[in-house]
Amino acid sequence: MRTLTTTAELAAFCAEASQHDYVTVDTEFLRERTYYSKLCLIQLAMPGDDDSTAVLVDPLAEGISLEPLYDLFRDTSVVKVFHAARQDLEIFYVDAEVFPTPLFDTQVAAMVCGFGEQVGYETLVRRIAKKSLDKTSRFTDWSRRPLTDAQKHYALADVTHLREIYEYLARKLEDSGRSRWVQEELTVLTSPDTYVVVPEDAWRRVKTRTNSPRFLAVVRELAAFRERFAQERNIPRNRVFKDDALVELASNKPKTPEELGRSRLLLREARRGDIAEGILAAVDRGLNCVQSDMPKPDRSRDKLQVNPALADLLRVLLKAKTESAGVAAKLIAPAADLDAIAAGIRDVAALHGWRKEVFGDDALRLCDGKIALAADGSDVRIVALD
Repeated sequence: MRTLTTTAELAAFCAEASQHDYVTVDTEFLRERTYYSKLCLIQLAMPGDDDSTAVLVDPLAEGISLEPLYDLFRDTSVVKVFHAARQDLEIFYVDAEVFPTPLFDTQVAAMVCGFGEQVGYETLVRRIAKKSLDKTSRFTDWSRRPLTDAQKHYALADVTHLREIYEYLARKLEDSGRSRWVQEELTVLTSPDTYVVVPEDAWRRVKTRTNSPRFLAVVRELAAFRERFAQERNIPRNRVFKDDALVELASNKPKTPEELGRSRLLLREARRGDIAEGILAAVDRGLNCVQSDMPKPDRSRDKLQVNPALADLLRVLLKAKTESAGVAAKLIAPAADLDAIAAGIRDVAALHGWRKEVFGDDALRLCDGKIALAADGSDVRIVALD
């Protein structure tokens, strides 16, 4: 097992990798104690049948630059293969604002090839490579040096088996004509908007039972303060205060340190100093927010006039179409989207892109009374109506 610890070593490997059609990539990182992921290890493998064409890259080595790897990421002649790439891509985008191009995500590819939703790497290794993985090193501290042999073997397996998985899925996509489906799904993964957290929008992730504009204005200000504080100090947002404490603060609206101190859910560290001052200032901003600037929750689906019979028919149609296509039903349309379609809403993912081809076109025809569904033994048949 080779571990690269210098920029020159990494540059030499990347130059060799650039001569191949693809390279497999994975990372090990820590995020329990930081806002941004701490990159601890990078695994790379060129095409091959053993470990000789795979390496570990130590990003914590003194003086090493990852620029040779980023140059490889920018090389459009080499496909960069990941499994469940979102967190890996976030690391590279935050560090260098670079996305691997072109990108292939085997988890996404496996979903459209009939392996189910969010299929794990271990499952693909077992089903495609016919191998098993030793997962005992999965939750180790990847920032500690030296790495153990067990850690290295575990990490390397994440890119060596990935080669066989990629080649299998790429062939299957080509044979089925579904490569475009995968590219549509990867558009979100390679968009900067996926990884840029705007503090003023952080309130949308907080679950509340109250939708009064004034209450939400305080929630928005508290969530924005928490996000900025966590980003600036690179600590997890829950280390500032948790969601339940945020909702409690928005409900009680403390105006003084004494009132803040009566919070039941606020961490002790948050009752004084910079966090306490930030909380009180955020509450004040929320309370003094003008009506026109208050948050407006999306209530477009709150009182949909759903046709229950049509919604049930859409569920039957979805089951029939996804079983025929070998794709997980939830990947096409969750239950809420089916109800929305039955209520006349047309701005749902199931009615766009490759999902429209698999299900959406017939869903619209069903809604318009142009087709009917008939039982044919254990199958469901679509019947065109005049």
